[in-house]
Amino acid sequence: MTDTVATAVVKSGMTHLFIPGPTNVPEPVRRAMNVPMQDMRAADFGALTLPLFADLAKVFKTSRGRVFMFPSSGTGAWEAGITNTLSPGDRVLMSRFGQFSHLWVDMAERLGLEVECIDLPWGAGVPVDTYAERLTADREGRIKAVFVTHNETATGVTSDLAGVRAALDACGHEALLFADGVSSIASIDFRMDDWGVDLAIAGSQKGFLMPAGLSFVGVSEKALRARKTAGLSRCYFDFDDMARMNADGFFPYTPPTQMFHGLRAALDLLFAEGLDNVFARHRRLAEGVRRGVFAWGLDLCARKPDLYSDTVSAIRVPEAIDAREVIRIGYERYRTSFGSGLSQLAGKVFRIGHLGDLNEVSCLAALASAEMALCDAGAEIEPGAGVAAAQSWYRQSILPQAQAVAAE
Repeated sequence: MTDTVATAVVKSGMTHLFIPGPTNVPEPVRRAMNVPMQDMRAADFGALTLPLFADLAKVFKTSRGRVFMFPSSGTGAWEAGITNTLSPGDRVLMSRFGQFSHLWVDMAERLGLEVECIDLPWGAGVPVDTYAERLTADREGRIKAVFVTHNETATGVTSDLAGVRAALDACGHEALLFADGVSSIASIDFRMDDWGVDLAIAGSQKGFLMPAGLSFVGVSEKALRARKTAGLSRCYFDFDDMARMNADGFFPYTPPTQMFHGLRAALDLLFAEGLDNVFARHRRLAEGVRRGVFAWGLDLCARKPDLYSDTVSAIRVPEAIDAREVIRIGYERYRTSFGSGLSQLAGKVFRIGHLGDLNEVSCLAALASAEMALCDAGAEIEPGAGVAAAQSWYRQSILPQAQAVAAE
């Protein structure tokens, strides 16, 4: 009898998702994708897709560039950006300080680029000063592109993308500026035109409130010109084919039409909230999670406060604790998924994703489950301490807004 009751408790309710992607999909988006198949060559198909292209440009904050949509993860968008703008043997400047910046370096090398890579401790950010030195020293202009992982999802670090643009401008360097914004765009302020970003990469499964399967590539006018001389092989990801067909709202191959309907609903939700409000919400939620972590006496992987990400926190566990055990307990006992530590951070950190369709109570649930899993794994933390710290912050930050609304 006891075992039956225990099993029923374990299996009741929903499994809570607090990984940094895929994120929770809002119900209106899920419902919007439940549509019959339709003709992607019909004359009126552009009525669905052309407004999507225009609205994606608003999220990327570009009026001069354009945004392509590919049926792929963000990794496909990485490949599209590289192969359409660069040639074998081109030198590129990159930095590695987490699993995803590492994978970007790996792709560039495997595609035949000459990578000038700056290795940093995981938890650091893009080395703007070192980039400036390397670019200033490159008097012959051999560096053709500079890569910035705007938000390193593995370590919870947001880097100074605007600072890299300033470094390029200060020395008058003509290199293209690439930005991986997969876990930042639509959640953290991103300004493609203002920051002079030439290639911006995003994916549907994070701030865009969608399942995985669509990638977005923001492309500047300068990057579009570069495709004319780019010597890397490409076919499926060719910008020329896409640009020609996209002009009328069509695609050179069968597109995922259901996802376009979901994207329409997701963009409507983002615009209804207001992008600035979306960014402010992510800052508020992230700060509550961070205060909860510090109340446990733990620290983040990000090395200093100006690097803290508003979309994901990578939490260092005590030395005697295996983070993989915390993640296992959270999932098996408390029906909660946390992000794992990747590569050299395996067993050392677990990650709480706080982006997408979340609110204050969602984040309190994440902290409560993490506290129980940490305690069960042997960590000496005070149950309730993290939740209380986050509650205090959320009440403090929301009260002025509530009072303002009541006064209207």
